[in-house]
Amino acid sequence: MTSWEMLAVFLSITYLVLAIKQNLWCWAAAFFSTLIYSILFFDASLLMDSFLNIFYLIMALYGWYSWKFGNITQIEKELEISSYSFSKNIKIILSLTIISLCLGYYMANYTRADYAYLDTFTTVFAVFATYMLTKKVLENWLYWVVIDAVSIYIYIHKGFYLTAVLFSIYTILAIIAFKQWKKEYISFDY
Repeated sequence: MTSWEMLAVFLSITYLVLAIKQNLWCWAAAFFSTLIYSILFFDASLLMDSFLNIFYLIMALYGWYSWKFGNITQIEKELEISSYSFSKNIKIILSLTIISLCLGYYMANYTRADYAYLDTFTTVFAVFATYMLTKKVLENWLYWVVIDAVSIYIYIHKGFYLTAVLFSIYTILAIIAFKQWKKEYISFDY
């Protein structure tokens, strides 16, 4: 555990708490935490996690823009929560699983990546879940529950104990976020 990991964890928790509250500043905390994690994970041979955090840097900028200006149909109104159908989520999960298996095979056989399949699975699903979050799709939080729970195992085995604690907190907060966003989404419907 390093002071950089501690700072990244603090910024990550700040990001998630602000995201649950739909506070635009969550994206600034996300940007800086992912910058730190990109470097830490690359040094630990978690190549897909390092790539994922570089992606998060870009998505932090896009997320801020999307939340601020995403509702182009109504001036001065921020993006509202939406939802995908059950069948759309099943299609997404099947597609992402196939992509994960293909990329995992490549990572396992042609790179120095540790936990190639699990790391790839969490990365591929997190890329899409991040996109869902930037669009305020309710189900993004359910994806995160699974991604975060699997990530705990990886981080414990790679010695990122504080990050494993962070992802345990993330798992709990994702459940809370889903319930809070669902309540708000249902109130929009009526």
